[in-house]
Amino acid sequence: MKIFLDTANLDEIRRGAEWGIVDGVTTNPSLIAKEGRPVEEQIRRICEIIDGDISAEVVAVDAKEMIREGRQLAKIHKNVVVKLPLIREGIKACAALSKEGIRTNVTLCFTPAQALLAAKAGAYIVSPFVGRLDDIATSGMDLIRNICAIYKNYGFTTQVLAASLRHPIHVTESALAGAHIATMPFKVLDQLFNHPLTDKGLEQFLKDHAKVFQESGAVG
Repeated sequence: MKIFLDTANLDEIRRGAEWGIVDGVTTNPSLIAKEGRPVEEQIRRICEIIDGDISAEVVAVDAKEMIREGRQLAKIHKNVVVKLPLIREGIKACAALSKEGIRTNVTLCFTPAQALLAAKAGAYIVSPFVGRLDDIATSGMDLIRNICAIYKNYGFTTQVLAASLRHPIHVTESALAGAHIATMPFKVLDQLFNHPLTDKGLEQFLKDHAKVFQESGAVG
């Protein structure tokens, strides 16, 4: 499973890149706005840090403008994936851009039926939102499992990107459910490292080593 960072913050992306485990980045208009730079400039900077799929989202809501905006975003860098909302106009734009060879990420997916439409329209990625469904007492992870099953049934090549992941359990469950990609805030990625027994074990190893080799002055 690929790991993406869901952020437009360059410092967070650099820190994730240093670990050598980040495969791509997803952004949205809200995340871009937080950074205070024009979309094209910020996306270009992200592409300089991560050599992988970088999702850049349109802000238009009609197909004609989505297509125009999508073409412009795709010109920023070869790794840009144009992000489109899963509405009628977004699916129309997805079909048109896909035919032009422009890769798309259809976002705000909340049902398997919506995901089926995205795949039929030639989406490169579909983004079902796990956490937002959990928030309304609906199983977000069931959505991931059902989309993966449908895509497997019919051989769709659209990748399932588990989005709106709130904690490490979401990440693990997404992997078990068969998601191709999991995108998460930097905080969640950082939490994947943590376990008290890892910390305790390392502390004991270092303590034992110091007792023999440092206190005695031994070398080797």
